Amino acid sequence: MRTENISFDVSPRIVPANRRTPITIRPRYEHSVFRDGAEYVISHFPAEELLKRRSGKIPFTFRVRATNGVLTFAPFFDEEQEHVLWVEQLEGEEKKPVGDFRVYSLQDDLFRRLPFKGDFHLHSCRSDGREAPAYVAGASRRIGMDFMAVTDHRRYEPSLEAQQAFADVPIDLRIFAGEEVHPPDNPVHIINFAGTVNMSALFQDEKAYRSSVRKLQRTLPKAPSGINPYQYASCVWCFQKIRESGGLGIFCHPYWFTNHRYTPPGALTSYLFETSPFDAFEIIGGFHRFEADSNTLQVARYHEERLRGRPIPIVGASDSHGCERGELFGWYYTIVFSPTLDWCDLRQSVLDLYSVAVEALPNEIPRAYGPFRLVKYALFLMREVFPQHDELCQEEGRQMLEYLAGAKGAAEALYSLKGRTAAHMRRQFAQG
Repeated sequence: MRTENISFDVSPRIVPANRRTPITIRPRYEHSVFRDGAEYVISHFPAEELLKRRSGKIPFTFRVRATNGVLTFAPFFDEEQEHVLWVEQLEGEEKKPVGDFRVYSLQDDLFRRLPFKGDFHLHSCRSDGREAPAYVAGASRRIGMDFMAVTDHRRYEPSLEAQQAFADVPIDLRIFAGEEVHPPDNPVHIINFAGTVNMSALFQDEKAYRSSVRKLQRTLPKAPSGINPYQYASCVWCFQKIRESGGLGIFCHPYWFTNHRYTPPGALTSYLFETSPFDAFEIIGGFHRFEADSNTLQVARYHEERLRGRPIPIVGASDSHGCERGELFGWYYTIVFSPTLDWCDLRQSVLDLYSVAVEALPNEIPRAYGPFRLVKYALFLMREVFPQHDELCQEEGRQMLEYLAGAKGAAEALYSLKGRTAAHMRRQFAQG
């Protein structure tokens, strides 16, 4: 976390574009106090110099006297961009640096949305992960996730188990149902996120499943040469079933290198991109450092498909198989810009291209992938806003795990923490 964000509160940090908005900078500790009556110079730099106003010289400057230990001033925030507020204290003719403070201005469509962090793809010990489903949920909150689902291989029930474990206590983490779907004789991995149908159960009557796929296959255009038409029809059938149940069907890690080749075959991957039967693409997935080529190829493929004019909703997901093993968990996730955490809003926001995928490898600066304007904003959030958000989530996640362990007082602690993170995030936005 930047030093200025430890020692000072800036409110609000996120403002509407092309409006004048009052900003307050308030010291948090005695060593960072503003002296009442002292004069401060604030230099306002629109970071990209995108200007609706065509008058004035950058930086725009303000002279402000501290009142009751705080600085308050009202810049005009041009266009959608980051803004640097460089504060110096005047001491005679000398200027003493105080700090570099940041604000972001947004166009109305994005300003009306809150940023939520989530993981669309996680495993528990009910398939090939290490911890129980409820533990995976608590650990996800502990690292700053606002929503998640346990998506075990061929099993829907573990996700419901995670939900039920916290049914009697208030938590702010949204736990959705989910599973990783493996259709018979189909190499494509599919995430059923928040769908109300248990897809894996539909394959138990394999004769009925195959009959349904073949019936659908007869209605589809003839697949190009080199593509198994049954496998493609199976993908379409699965994505349709997930969508009909209100879920998000996610096309997972098409550049996973296993058994001496990429899975699924490249021709099938290309046809899936061409026809887009899926709801979202896992652009960044759970690959280890030595598998970085796979994520690189998925990002490159996304940009190439966008150049072809194909709108592609994206997610990032850890595909973690253990929360305490020191790898994958928390390395990849999604930021969804949504009006609320309600599933209908989250789902529609992903479909409307209001999401970015994040790669946050240990000891490295996080990277975001997706539409340019969202990536710019996400970088600001990861630097200026999410560190405080994550600290609040950490305490709730810790108490969730204590509750699972039967610790006395954990339920009461969760009641006291309810709503705290959401309130903090709302405070980052200008009101009215």
